[in-house]
Amino acid sequence: MNTTIVSLVSMGTMGALFALGLAVASKKFAVETDPRVDEIEEVLPGVNCGACGFAGCRSFAEGVASGEAAVNGCPVGGARVAKLVAEIIGVESDGPKRRVAQVLCKGGLAEAKQRGTYDGPQDCRIAHVTQGGDKVCSYGCLGYGSCVAACPFDAMYMDENGLPVVIEEKCTACGKCVEACPRDIIMLVDEEQGVHIRCRSLLTGRFVRQACSVGCIACQRCVKVCPTGAIYMEDNLAHINYDLCTNCQECVAVCPMNTIVWQEGKPLIEKVVAN
Repeated sequence: MNTTIVSLVSMGTMGALFALGLAVASKKFAVETDPRVDEIEEVLPGVNCGACGFAGCRSFAEGVASGEAAVNGCPVGGARVAKLVAEIIGVESDGPKRRVAQVLCKGGLAEAKQRGTYDGPQDCRIAHVTQGGDKVCSYGCLGYGSCVAACPFDAMYMDENGLPVVIEEKCTACGKCVEACPRDIIMLVDEEQGVHIRCRSLLTGRFVRQACSVGCIACQRCVKVCPTGAIYMEDNLAHINYDLCTNCQECVAVCPMNTIVWQEGKPLIEKVVAN
């Protein structure tokens, strides 16, 4: 009996000492957290998409509090969230420019020629590395909707022509569709930009015509008429430098293949162009 009582007292004493030691250690070695981190995380969208460059919203909040991230670094939250975060930090913010995804290919079922029937999983990434899909063009949209499936905001859908369409009002520029596309035909662009070259083929004009009725044939007419030098040729393909493009639409008017498109409703942009 005495042995049992002694054991219980000893164990109780040891437990109390361990608890006291842990309490002291937790206070001594505790890592102080910036209270602003919780406040910032509270106003963030909470989607943890990683578009800000951080692992998630909590990491981004910690980055803002430590000065490693900009207050306007959340593309999903946009200007509204940037303003709230700036108020918490105590700085000014104009908010980030809103970006949206753009699909740079017009070669759908009606425009792109077929080379055969693809017999495999309806996944663009698998098709790309196995049979290459069923279109002659090896640079264009495969049309199996991997980008649509990857979008967590239902901001994309496949149209009747077998091409993905972006619903800009819903797009948050999270970049998931960009990552899902094995042919790099989707990019994130400032929302105000309305002129786009919807082709990614690097083939010469003769071979482009054999594969698609709306592909870039590298005629360079767009380059010659662009008043700001925003369009340039590289590897048989016209490209737009969006930093210089003012949405003047001169290139749209002269493109013989209708590869360059204009999105109605976009504004003319005033930009300072260096001589």
